[in-house]
Amino acid sequence: MKQLTLRIPTHGGKRPGAGRKPKGRRALVSHRSRPRFEKPAAVQVTLSMAAHVWNLRSRRCFQVIETSLAEARERFGLRVIEFTVLGNHLHLIIEADSDEALSRGMQGLNIRIAKALNRLMDRKGRVFADHYHSRLLCSPTELVNAIAYVLGNAAHHYGESGQDRFSSRAYEAPHRRKILSHPRTWLLRSGWRRARTVPQWLAANSWPPPWAQEGRPDAPARRIDHGAG
Repeated sequence: MKQLTLRIPTHGGKRPGAGRKPKGRRALVSHRSRPRFEKPAAVQVTLSMAAHVWNLRSRRCFQVIETSLAEARERFGLRVIEFTVLGNHLHLIIEADSDEALSRGMQGLNIRIAKALNRLMDRKGRVFADHYHSRLLCSPTELVNAIAYVLGNAAHHYGESGQDRFSSRAYEAPHRRKILSHPRTWLLRSGWRRARTVPQWLAANSWPPPWAQEGRPDAPARRIDHGAG
């Protein structure tokens, strides 16, 4: 007689269809756990908007985002240092005191932006296409490349040259102090001086960064990367 296999029900484990569902047709951001950190760190963050949200590179949408950044300034151990606004997403360079501060601070900022945009559009419901994407910046070269990517993104997408009025790159010092924060970590305050290269356009137009401290006299010279746009 053939012996039958008895399946014993279990709880937990990998199951078809289990887990958090993506927003929309597919997940835009991986739902794997984000890196944990217990000391202040620099982070690059991207926020993508749902398809129905208006073009963010309009004066009224940009003002809403600016106001949200100002209201969320220095809250929950999160500090926004640089940012740029594209048509349907935002890039930010952020300093967070810990992974928990990053999570709480981004949650608060997202809620402010979502409520403000919904008021502007006279709508209700979700505004973001998915959860925010984040990447820890652990070295001077990583930081400088991330800043170049964030502040140069409009030129990449739209071919615009000069100061981008929809980014912190265009801010004068008094306005910057109202919207953004001053960094506290070594990497953002002076560690950027140790980057191996600085893209040529960044060195010519936006460098050194306005929030930077004077570096140490023995800080090594930076090589200008003439091949990076």
